[in-house]
Amino acid sequence: MDKPLKYAVFGSGSWATAIVKMLCENLDEVGWYMRSVYCKEHLIKEQHNPSYLSSVEFKLEQLKLSNDINEMAAYADVLIFVIPSAFMHSELEKLTTDVSKKTIVSAVKGIIPESGLLVGEHFHDIYNIPFENIAVIAGPCHAEEVALERLSYLTISCADAKKAQQIADKLSSDYIKTKISDDVIGTEYAVMLKNIYAIAAGIAHGLGYGDNFQSVLMSNAIREMKRFIKKTHKMKRNINNSAYLGDLLVTGYSVFSRNRMFGNMIGKGYTVKSAQMEMSMVAEGYYATKSAFLINEKNKKKTRLPIINAVYAILYEGKDPKITFKKLTDKLD
Repeated sequence: MDKPLKYAVFGSGSWATAIVKMLCENLDEVGWYMRSVYCKEHLIKEQHNPSYLSSVEFKLEQLKLSNDINEMAAYADVLIFVIPSAFMHSELEKLTTDVSKKTIVSAVKGIIPESGLLVGEHFHDIYNIPFENIAVIAGPCHAEEVALERLSYLTISCADAKKAQQIADKLSSDYIKTKISDDVIGTEYAVMLKNIYAIAAGIAHGLGYGDNFQSVLMSNAIREMKRFIKKTHKMKRNINNSAYLGDLLVTGYSVFSRNRMFGNMIGKGYTVKSAQMEMSMVAEGYYATKSAFLINEKNKKKTRLPIINAVYAILYEGKDPKITFKKLTDKLD
């Protein structure tokens, strides 16, 4: 009989906390790497994360906690990374443990800025992880609703269907339904792109645009997402599936969406820096916007991306949101 695989989560934010909660429904022990000594000590003392999803109480006997990334990488067979993309490179620089035989799961919603690669591609190129040992967790699923045990859905993508199903089974519960996919790159790009469109939705709301415009914006966003993903990774996929369209909608409309919140502040007149300082969580879409823009700029034949270009102009070129969105409205249909 095969020895049960050990799972570990790397990260201490709300989504990492939610994934640990999901795993604890099915596993006797879950590894959890937290960079912050304070977070670890608080969790041991109070049984909950001090900063995120503090309503979720954990049974300490189920958790193997560590502030040492190498200790946790050595412990687990399946490594689930939930560290914001902007900090992944600096965290992975600490990694000296050989992870080439491990299964790597990305729950990171963005591209690693230093390499310009998706998390899966980064692990393949830098750490020699075969693509069949790389998986991606996609939504639509907000951490806050996992904490409340509201019915949520996940898509686990992996080239190896058996591995995808094994991971899906460990995340499933009465309130989490899972499905699997083989579109690893497509779903990872979708997870990144939907945060950009959520910022756009937030900017529109902050500027005073109503529901009618928001519906047109989201309708154009899913088609723009389809064009982008098709250009970067052509394969048969249904862009209307929940991993793409569903995740886009929940991120664009939900009150829990940090990217929409960030965009809303920009639309109301905050500077990028002041909006970032106001938020307690990282808005992944800020970094994703630059990555997506640069990827398209490198293409010999650029894809038409009016929404991404508008968000980039506002966030990185200092263009006026009101004027930029007025021009954008003429490019949507």
